[in-house]
Amino acid sequence: MPQKAVSGPEPALSAAAPREGKLLRSRTGKGLVNLLMLLYALGTLYPLYWLMISAFKTNQDFFEHPFSLPETWVLSNITRAWELSGMGRAALNSSIVTFAAIALTLVLGALTAYVLSRFSFRWRGAVSALFVIGMLIPIHSTLVPLFIMLNKVNLLNTHWALILPYTAFELPVAIFVTAAYMTSIPKEIEEAAVIDGSGYWGIFARMILPLTTPALSTVAILAFLRYWNDFAFALVFINKQSLKTIPLSLSIFSDGFGTDYGLTMAAMAISVLPTIVMFLIFQEQIMKGMVAGAVKG
Repeated sequence: MPQKAVSGPEPALSAAAPREGKLLRSRTGKGLVNLLMLLYALGTLYPLYWLMISAFKTNQDFFEHPFSLPETWVLSNITRAWELSGMGRAALNSSIVTFAAIALTLVLGALTAYVLSRFSFRWRGAVSALFVIGMLIPIHSTLVPLFIMLNKVNLLNTHWALILPYTAFELPVAIFVTAAYMTSIPKEIEEAAVIDGSGYWGIFARMILPLTTPALSTVAILAFLRYWNDFAFALVFINKQSLKTIPLSLSIFSDGFGTDYGLTMAAMAISVLPTIVMFLIFQEQIMKGMVAGAVKG
């Protein structure tokens, strides 16, 4: 009598094959994503690397070997660029204008966002739409009207000629980001504070504002990048040498006859260092502020 064949591990093997294939595809997909992220990171960091090595080259070396390391490291480029451009005074002016504008932006933006996100009133939608429209205005199209306005109120060639326009144009972004984050804060926190006897100012200062730190950090770094690197407003509104900011000081190395690229790159390398430091300090808060307000809690 013929014996019946016994089927052993075939079903287990056939069930394991799809899992192994799925695992392999998953690992391949992750590998491709990691490779793309690595290429993106290298592409992002390379301009900074190129700037730093170019800061120590002579003009001849810059043109003959633009992408290689310097044949001779000219360390004096840094000190010469600092002295010739008046970088110390320019850095002080940029710091005054930037941090004063950031302070105004954060205070006014946080207060406005608090009202728009936590209170219900008749014209709230219209006010919110007005600030959103403010984000769509081309900034440089307002240079001439702003110049006339600042001239009439005698603010040209002062720090306020930059602080006030910077704050006005950054406020819509600050309000939009901060209000989106504040909306995700549970209402129960305010209700508990009201029961404990806190008023609106107490709730804002002691509870809402500390919880909104990630969003405010995001606004601060975005504002810092805009203010610190601005050239157009500073060029039009500032003529005094003693009030020139860092972007204006960089133009001293270029004229109608040529450009000293070694000193220009050295000065630019100096000017980008504060931006890098600010990002490294606040990078965690920036990431939280970018994603935390996307979904309501």
